[in-house]
Amino acid sequence: MHEFEFWDTGMFKVITVEREYGAGGSLVAAELARHKGWQFLDKQLTCEIAKLAAVDDKVVARHEEKCDQLMHQLAKVFWRGSYERALPVDPNKIFDTDMLVEFAQRVIERKGEEGNCVIVGRGAPWFLRNRKDTFRVFIYGSRQEKIRRMVRLNTDEKEAIKMVDTIDRERASFIRKYFNAEWPVGWLYHMMLNSDSGIEIVTETILAAMHRLEARAKHSTLPPDSAGIGISAHSR
Repeated sequence: MHEFEFWDTGMFKVITVEREYGAGGSLVAAELARHKGWQFLDKQLTCEIAKLAAVDDKVVARHEEKCDQLMHQLAKVFWRGSYERALPVDPNKIFDTDMLVEFAQRVIERKGEEGNCVIVGRGAPWFLRNRKDTFRVFIYGSRQEKIRRMVRLNTDEKEAIKMVDTIDRERASFIRKYFNAEWPVGWLYHMMLNSDSGIEIVTETILAAMHRLEARAKHSTLPPDSAGIGISAHSR
């Protein structure tokens, strides 16, 4: 059993989209944000973490969702702090993954508090796992389709194959180190969807599931004599 109540929710105000590389998770997230009229947070998170850390955003990008090869120690402590109490980075220190994780937590938790946003990757479903207003999804796909999608997005085929076969291993290592869990772990997500069926279908499926869960929560709060038509959604 996990401490948070998985389905006890009212209105969702945050969506986190975790994804296999090449599965189109960012495309799904962008469509979700467009449909909801919410902020889309993918590469922008890199810039915000960089501002917090006072380093170049290209440095942050090199460390996102993978562990430094030269780091041998385990995570020192669980992520802590707040965005407002940011401390400047010592310019003589290397910007390593431990530092990134701390800064990422501050930014993502602040975005969770603000709401009305769709967040892609970067440990967001873990950071926000105890928020009942957060809908967490995982997007995966077949290896062949992931490679085809990357090629359609103007990635060289050999490079696409290499990235599809290696980046997810780095993401799994990142989650294993900082959350002591395998990646992906099914209980963390409301939905896990195969994107081979298409970005539009996946997006519509997520929106429909959110709508039914919100409707069910709203229905459960009505007095017994004003319930009307019930909604029975067994989504697990």
